[in-house]
Amino acid sequence: MAADKPLLQGTTDVPVKHVATCKLPTRWGVFDMHGFEEHSGKEHVMLTMGSFDDGAPALVRLHSECLTGDALFSLRCDCGFQLEAALEAIAREGRGALLYLRQEGRGIGLINKIRAYKLQDAGADTVEANEQLGFPADMRNFSVARGMLALLGITGVRVMTNNPRKIDTLRNVGINVVERVPLMVGRNPFNDRYLDTKAAKLGHMLFP
Repeated sequence: MAADKPLLQGTTDVPVKHVATCKLPTRWGVFDMHGFEEHSGKEHVMLTMGSFDDGAPALVRLHSECLTGDALFSLRCDCGFQLEAALEAIAREGRGALLYLRQEGRGIGLINKIRAYKLQDAGADTVEANEQLGFPADMRNFSVARGMLALLGITGVRVMTNNPRKIDTLRNVGINVVERVPLMVGRNPFNDRYLDTKAAKLGHMLFP
């Protein structure tokens, strides 16, 4: 797949409503957990710490759901490591937000992700596996993030990501990205090829 081909999707027409907020104590500190719902019924969560009333750019992570990495401690990806590192960074700064977006497997869903893993077990890389299943390499859509951030008064973001295309996508949907903050954690023998593929085929800026 060509390195300059857009892989992330984004429009400005994903309406979302804020449903409820509660406290969520974690080992990094106490966050406010905000529930959001799209008109389609799809649900998302944002964890925040601190106040955004001063209008200063906030440290933000847009994290796409990864059941295997986030909850089942998989070493096949770096997702769980990034989730924990992002929460730790926000807590250390005392101010920021983590958007937990329900788009498993780069948008193909959990069962198709398992099918993709099976293809990877047989030799395909993460991009080839998606394509063999008939999907683009990345089907995620970050448009909903604009409404989530706006509803909580976050007007500028310092995004924790290794993916420059995510930055471009966020700006295209009207999110004021003022800085990219690298989030390079979690490389191990089980995800070496996965990370190398993300760098070579998806443009991620990763450590060697």
